[in-house]
Amino acid sequence: MYGSGNQPIIVLKEGTERSKDKEAQFNNIAAAKAVADAIRSTLGPKGMDKMLVDTIGDVVITNDGVTILNEIDVQHPAAKMVVEVAKTQDAECGDGTTTAVVLAGELLKQSESLIDSNVHPTVITNGYKLAATKAIEVLKEISVKTDDKIIKKVAMTALTGKSVGGEDDYLSDIVIKAAKAVLDDGKVNDDNIKVQKKVGGVIKDTYMVEGIVIDKERLHSRMPKKIENAKIALLATPMEVKKTEVDAQISIRDPASMAAFLAEEEATLKAMVEKVKSVGANVVFSQKGVDDLVQHYMAKQGIFGCRRLKESDLEALAKATGGNIVGNIAELTENDLGKAKLVEEKTVGAEDMTFITGCSNPKAVSIIIRGGTEHVMDEVERAMHDAIRVVGLAMEDGKVVAGAGAPEIELALRLSEYASSVGGREQLAIEAFAKALEIIPWTISENAGIDSIDSIIKLKTAHEKKGKDGKYYGIDLETGEAVDMLKKNVVEPLRVKTQAITSATEVANMILRIDDVIASRRAAPMNPMGDPRMGGPGMDGIGGMM
Repeated sequence: MYGSGNQPIIVLKEGTERSKDKEAQFNNIAAAKAVADAIRSTLGPKGMDKMLVDTIGDVVITNDGVTILNEIDVQHPAAKMVVEVAKTQDAECGDGTTTAVVLAGELLKQSESLIDSNVHPTVITNGYKLAATKAIEVLKEISVKTDDKIIKKVAMTALTGKSVGGEDDYLSDIVIKAAKAVLDDGKVNDDNIKVQKKVGGVIKDTYMVEGIVIDKERLHSRMPKKIENAKIALLATPMEVKKTEVDAQISIRDPASMAAFLAEEEATLKAMVEKVKSVGANVVFSQKGVDDLVQHYMAKQGIFGCRRLKESDLEALAKATGGNIVGNIAELTENDLGKAKLVEEKTVGAEDMTFITGCSNPKAVSIIIRGGTEHVMDEVERAMHDAIRVVGLAMEDGKVVAGAGAPEIELALRLSEYASSVGGREQLAIEAFAKALEIIPWTISENAGIDSIDSIIKLKTAHEKKGKDGKYYGIDLETGEAVDMLKKNVVEPLRVKTQAITSATEVANMILRIDDVIASRRAAPMNPMGDPRMGGPGMDGIGGMM
């Protein structure tokens, strides 16, 4: 910058990079499109998988959008904003993450030609807001009420296209059973569904347990394997001799003193077990360690015990059994004990696990996932997570829409009509929004090896000519024809679609409103000799896409 006397005015630090106006907008749009393109090929039941290898060589194979974006180390700030869309969609709905990101990328792509035509970004964002509001109105209008049959279809649709070895029908039954088991006040809390994975068997060996399963075995071989009418003590404190807070040494000079010291230590440990026994507990779950001598005394008293449980496992047990987590054994009372009909150690695969069933609060279940490899089980777990979430949404909201691109084509047609009633330059933005929605059926067809142009034409024709039922027509990926998706059992929760449109619109509008990117140069790292020249300046990924 220059002042009135043509003297340069230094406003920004030396080395700062700045891009303005269209250059900044197009850079940001390009970065967002790159993120969308990275996961676009995973969309739909015929979508491809990605293999992600991290810096230490761990491999993840998945077609789950949010998992892929979490594994990719995205650097560009605009690209990071698009990744946040996937995270929000996953947190809110559990499914539809790829749809939300691909739609956000297409909204930005459609805006490029408008910006080139000198349509101001504020006009575009206003048009996009109007279009999103209208789209959600239309989605609610074309939604269908749920029943048990439709909820089964929702679970099947969520599992279709995932790597579940063709067991989507079997797994959908488990998903629905689990969701119904934890349904409370009209809400499905998936935190009450614990998932455990054990290598071995096949995917169809996956099953549900009405209770809690802990990936721990009993502490001592002489402890009972099975306890009926269990009274459970939940401890957040170690059953060991307490160590001093400060460094201390005890000097013992004669054998009698040593014997007395050891006897006192043993008496302290024995008192812990006697306290547990006195309140009526016959099962102990400890978050901390349990001394070998304590294990011996517990086995003699017929008490079942496990140690070093995760905090989340202990909290789940407290919720399921109605017990209280106790931080001091001396304060343990009978009222703190949880109750269950059966605590039993069982062998799953090659390892022993502890099953707690018949809990006083049955709003807790566990799913044991089996599979040939860790990678298979990880993908089944992700698929089941998505399916549980969408089944929960269908139960909570009671509304679903047809899948396979049906709602997007209906929205595209309805928004095109709506655009002409708005008029002005916003009309151009609403038309661009309508065009952007076609990317979903386009990509689903493309990933299935079907001609995308033919698919869009067939869908539009079906929606315009089939009357009221036309709004349910999506693309059949086996034949390439437009068919009624309600009859084909392809349905999705209404909230998955509304959230995807809302999130995609918000991030597109936020990126479009950025007209200036000012990137500071990082401070050079100091080398051990204190010379900053040894470190490179480094930009925070502004120049690159990802």
